[in-house]
Amino acid sequence: MMAEEAAEEHEGDLDAFLDKFRGPQRYEGAFGPDTWEQEFDKIPMFMKTAPSEIDSEQHPDLACLQSIIFDEEQIPEAQATTYKNEGNDYFKEKDYKKAVISYTEGLKKKCSDQDLNAMLLTNRAAAQFYLGNCRSALNDAIAARKLKPDHLKAIVRGALCHLELKHFREALTWCEEGLKIDPTEKKLLETRIKADRLKRTEERDLRKAKLQEKKELSQKEALLKAIRDRNIKLSLASSEDDSKIATDLGEMSLEGFSSGNITGAKVSLDENGSLTWPVLFLYPEHGQTDFIAAFHEESRFIDHLMVMFEELPPWDIEKKYFPSELELYYEDEERAEIYQMDTQATLLEALQQRRYFVKTGTPTFLVLVKLSPFSKNYFLRKKVHRL
Repeated sequence: MMAEEAAEEHEGDLDAFLDKFRGPQRYEGAFGPDTWEQEFDKIPMFMKTAPSEIDSEQHPDLACLQSIIFDEEQIPEAQATTYKNEGNDYFKEKDYKKAVISYTEGLKKKCSDQDLNAMLLTNRAAAQFYLGNCRSALNDAIAARKLKPDHLKAIVRGALCHLELKHFREALTWCEEGLKIDPTEKKLLETRIKADRLKRTEERDLRKAKLQEKKELSQKEALLKAIRDRNIKLSLASSEDDSKIATDLGEMSLEGFSSGNITGAKVSLDENGSLTWPVLFLYPEHGQTDFIAAFHEESRFIDHLMVMFEELPPWDIEKKYFPSELELYYEDEERAEIYQMDTQATLLEALQQRRYFVKTGTPTFLVLVKLSPFSKNYFLRKKVHRL
């Protein structure tokens, strides 16, 4: 009877204890149904991301855990390994900047394990590569190979860096060295094919560029000889060499005048040995120009003037620019003198004048209306040599 009473009393105590959990009471410190994820993330072991700065008062548990992981009393190899693992985690998360920092910290421990140091350098090279820092990545790969010449991952990373930097020969060399270690390394096989193709393309383009350069130089020399043979003078400093003169033949100056598009026009030597020049006509009375991109040296000025003024230009309000009423001049800037040219003359005859100098590759002539008030005033302060 006493046993039954004791059992009933114990059962009553258990019911009373369980009743405490059936009511609205809640365990003190329990996670809330809506905030449990945020609260769970505050526990160091389950944090998804650690705070950038760890305060021991705000995060005592995390500070304690970090001190265990990075215990300075550990041997350098252990510390370096810890940083390597941390860097690998960052690398997997594609946080390459933090990965570089972790690998760098591991290298700072200067442990005696050269394999570990080579691995830290190779891993940092990979992170730098994905950050676009190919030269830094290559330096790490080279350093890793100094510690461990047959480190295949370092060789692969170095080959990829050379390829990215367009060092195709070096990329091929690294690939060949790596394939001696592992002839089946897929990344090296792919890189070798790509580097070889790009190297051949680069060499082909270089050959083409050299041939083109040689051809252009030959053309310039022939052009310069043709100009010399005609006793045409170029207004460039006598100290400048022939190649510089030939280069400058296509340059033009139109300061102070409006004109059309004359880009790219330059003197040329045709297959018959004749010269064709870009020629500029200036109309100082109106600040206007006419430009002939290809004026054959045997062509007469009057023939071009007849075409240009077949219809009077809109700026000729007074309607006086008739070919028969036009006069042609060129200026000797050194002496501040002006010389008249016969409009019936050819371009070659003009260029062979004793005081004519071709400036920046473009023969230039002044066109004025005969006996016009502007012409009279224009010549007042200059010495004019008329026909």
